[in-house]
Amino acid sequence: MTDSEFDEGMYRMRSGDREPLKTIYQDYIGFIYSTVFSVVGNKENAEDITADFFIKIWEQADKYKPGTGHKAWMSRIAHNMAVDFLRKRKRETLTDEMESASDEDNTKGGKSIYDTQVVNPVEDEVVSDMTLQQALQSLSEDERVVINMKIMGDMTFKSIAQAMGLSMGTVTWRYQSALRKLRKYGYE
Repeated sequence: MTDSEFDEGMYRMRSGDREPLKTIYQDYIGFIYSTVFSVVGNKENAEDITADFFIKIWEQADKYKPGTGHKAWMSRIAHNMAVDFLRKRKRETLTDEMESASDEDNTKGGKSIYDTQVVNPVEDEVVSDMTLQQALQSLSEDERVVINMKIMGDMTFKSIAQAMGLSMGTVTWRYQSALRKLRKYGYE
């Protein structure tokens, strides 16, 4: 989908036409999913956030500014939604841990099931064959996002820099750094 086709679709969506949303969904579901997955690293959460993404662009059709590069705009929204999800989850986890710590303080003898460690010798083994997903997880979140936008989104370094609010040099450096790391694991 070209920028002008996307711009026209967003204009039609402002008028209540749902057909362009279907087209955008079909054309970009993989791109948005991989953008979100590169941040959250969990299939189920990525699927939920991706579904919410398409609802959000329907609701925000009137905020889209034509001619600004639709892939960068969508990528920025998807990335921000994923980061917001992680922040919310982190707050919930912290609250749960605080409650759990409070409960542990009230246990007799100060021991709980959390104090028990299970030793698994398999986890101690070095695994030489790493899957692509594991190799991608070895990258920083910023590196994964750049790789995803460049490869899956087929975006230019300039549009990635605009979407992430970074200089082109920083984006290029992150991309090259990520490629070096992936090559160590045997991926090109």
